[in-house]
Amino acid sequence: MGRTHTYDVVVTWTGNRGTGTSGYRDYARDHGIEADGREPIEGSSDPAFRGDKTRWNPEQLLVAALSQCHMLSYLHMCAVAGVVVTGYVDRAHGTMEQSGDGGHFTEVVLRPEVTVAAPEMVDAAERLHADAHRSCFIASSVNFPVRHAPIVRTA
Repeated sequence: MGRTHTYDVVVTWTGNRGTGTSGYRDYARDHGIEADGREPIEGSSDPAFRGDKTRWNPEQLLVAALSQCHMLSYLHMCAVAGVVVTGYVDRAHGTMEQSGDGGHFTEVVLRPEVTVAAPEMVDAAERLHADAHRSCFIASSVNFPVRHAPIVRTA
C-alpha cells in the first residue's frame, strides 16, 4: 500500500473594496496564498478576467507546478543514471480554451533547456525526460496532455 501525503494551504481573498461582491466590477480578484513556514504568494485572476497582471494567477501556477514537478523528477532520474546536469531552464507554455463561463486546459508544453557535463551524457539526458514524465505526480493528475520539447546541450 502506498503512502499518503497531504498538502495544506490557506487562500484568503483580499479584494473587498468595501461593498463585497455587490457587482461583477465591484471587487478585486486579489488574494493571498500561504502555507506554514513559507513566504506568501500574491494571487489574482488572469487580467482577461479582471485580475491584477502583477500577481500570479491560478493558470500560471498550474503550469508552474507541472514544470516544477517534471524538473524535480528529471533531476532525480539524472542523478540515479549518472547524468550530471549543470543547468536547467524551462520556458513552459500552457493553453486554455474558454467556453461560456468555464474552460479547460488543452495542453501544456514543457520546453526544458538542459545542460549536462559531458557529450556522452546527452542521449541519456534526452531519454530521461520520458521517465520523469511518468513519475511526475502532477502530470499524472491532470486530464490534458503534457508534452515535452527538451533541448540538451553540453557545458
